[in-house]
Amino acid sequence: MRICSRNCDLARGRRCDHVNSRGIVCCPEESCMLRLCLAVAVSVAAVSAAFSQSDPIAARRDAMRAVSSATRDGAAIAEGRAPFDAAKVRSIFETYSRSAKAMPQLFPEDSRSGGQTRAAARIWEDRPGFTAALAKFDKDAVQAAADSKEVASFRAAFDRVAANCTSCHEAYRTRR
Repeated sequence: MRICSRNCDLARGRRCDHVNSRGIVCCPEESCMLRLCLAVAVSVAAVSAAFSQSDPIAARRDAMRAVSSATRDGAAIAEGRAPFDAAKVRSIFETYSRSAKAMPQLFPEDSRSGGQTRAAARIWEDRPGFTAALAKFDKDAVQAAADSKEVASFRAAFDRVAANCTSCHEAYRTRR
């Protein structure tokens, strides 16, 4: 005899209206709990997204940390400290591309100072140049992902993409 959470007796040969065709309990109370959990999860995601938009300095710092982590992984592969893994290489370049696409929106006019930012004033003074540098970074990352078939081609592509980081940081980041 199977009993659903509403204590309906299923042994009588009739289908409980609280159990679906696969025998899974779907009582109204449980559906409400599931809906509540889903609503809470969506709310948390929305609040997180709103917080990121309300604190662009923290959001761009997080994006740069992701790029830094990907660069460490790439350097380990390029230097032979880690094995070449096509999926890992693709992930590295996807992180670069995703960050390059997000960065222009993470430098609004009101985020020039505060929050331990190292963004140079030149970002806002030369917005077209900054946006072009990020577009080049994205383009080079996408091309590098396509070109990296083995270690040798990865090294060349990785060096080409990493040069974008250096030139952008020299132009658009303040020194400590």
